[in-house]
Amino acid sequence: MIPWLLFKHRELDILQFGGAAAISLGVNIQRERIKLIIAAVALTGAAVSVTGGIGFLGLITPHITRRLGFKKHWQLLPVAAAIGSVLLLISDTIGRLSPGSGEIPAGTVVAIIGAPYFLYLLLKESTR
Repeated sequence: MIPWLLFKHRELDILQFGGAAAISLGVNIQRERIKLIIAAVALTGAAVSVTGGIGFLGLITPHITRRLGFKKHWQLLPVAAAIGSVLLLISDTIGRLSPGSGEIPAGTVVAIIGAPYFLYLLLKESTR
């Protein structure tokens, strides 16, 4: 599934320009969106079934990567994966080094870090 999505980077880049531009460039918007949504749901389901509640990484790392200047999907996907890995490593380290009677799960630390950033993104989009 992931190699197929990497192969579809041109269509993803074209869809960023909007519906009219994508149609004029020959992309069948409905068919591509359905295929891409099915792929996203399948990959998200597989990731959540394996990782549990660390889903905030999948929500915030693409936004962080775009803020760092990576706009094209052939760059965005591998850099977002690397940033997600680093954030998970940092979250796990914070959870293990936390004071108290035990460890804090990495998913909890990711949620503590990711939720404020996610809310910031939501508020920023709603003010546009």
